[in-house]
Amino acid sequence: MRAQRASKPALASEQVGRFFVEGRRGRDRLEFTEYGAGDAWVVLLPPLLVPRRVHDRTARMLASNGLHVLALDPLGHGGSDRPADPLSYSVRAFAEQVVALLDHVGAGRAVVGGSALGANVALEVAVLAPERVAGLVLDGPVLENALGAQLSLLSPVLATARYAPFAVTALRLATRPVPRRAVPEWVRLALETVDARPGPVAAVVHGVLFGRFAPSSAERASVTAPALVLARTLDPFHPAGDAETVAEEIPGAVLERTEAPLEWRRRPERLDLVVTRFARECTRPARRARRTRSS
Repeated sequence: MRAQRASKPALASEQVGRFFVEGRRGRDRLEFTEYGAGDAWVVLLPPLLVPRRVHDRTARMLASNGLHVLALDPLGHGGSDRPADPLSYSVRAFAEQVVALLDHVGAGRAVVGGSALGANVALEVAVLAPERVAGLVLDGPVLENALGAQLSLLSPVLATARYAPFAVTALRLATRPVPRRAVPEWVRLALETVDARPGPVAAVVHGVLFGRFAPSSAERASVTAPALVLARTLDPFHPAGDAETVAEEIPGAVLERTEAPLEWRRRPERLDLVVTRFARECTRPARRARRTRSS
C-alpha cells in the first residue's frame, strides 16, 4: 500500500505510509513517515522500543533542505505490527526491513542513520546491502563497551514483561489518560514508548539480546560508505568508546563529539546542521540529477 496522507500535517509533503514484509507468521505490516520529495533519500531508525517519531524534528529539518526522508518503525515498534514471537526480531531482520522499505518506495540508495540500536541496524544495512547505502549516520552505536550497561537496562525489562506482565499493563493503563498535547514533547515520546503490550515488549528484547547485536569488527572495517559517527558525552548506555571504535574501523569515517549529554535531543541546532551537511554531501549526485531533469 502506497503512502497515505498523515492526520497531523507538518510539511506539506509529510505522509504516513505502510508496506508489508514476509515474516514467520505471514505478512507483517510496517509503518513509516515520508517527508519531502526527490531522489536524495535518507532513512532514519529509532532506538530499541522507541517509536519513529523520535526523529520527527530531524526529518523535517532534512526535508526542508531538499532531502527525501523516511522514518521507519521496525517490526515491534510504534505503528508497525508487534508479533509476540522472539524469533521475529533481530538487528539483521530490522536491516532487511530497511532494504524492503527502499524497494517499496523505489529508492536505489539512501543515507541510513539511526540512534542507539538504530545505529546498529544502519551498520547492518551497510554490511547486508552496501550498494544501497550512500552514507551512514551513527548516533551512539551500541557495541562492546556498552554491553554490560545494556544488559543491566534490558534484562529487567525482559524479566518484567515476561514474568510480571501485569506491571507493564498497569503502567500502560496508568499513562493512557495523560493528554498527549498537554505535555512536553519528550514526555509525549516516553508515553508512546511505554504504551505497549507486555508480550511484544518481551519478544523484541529477547530477540535482540539473544541474536546478533551488531556486525563484527571485521565486517565494520569492510564498510566503504561515508560515515558520520556521533559520540555521546557522559552516556553510560551509549559510551563514547563504542563510537570511537566504529569511527576508527570504518575508513574515512568522521567522528563528531557531542558538547553536552543528550545534546541532539535538548539543543539540536548544532548537530542538525552537522547531519544535514553530511547527508547533502552524500546525496549530491542525486540532487544534481534532479536539478538537471527539472531544467
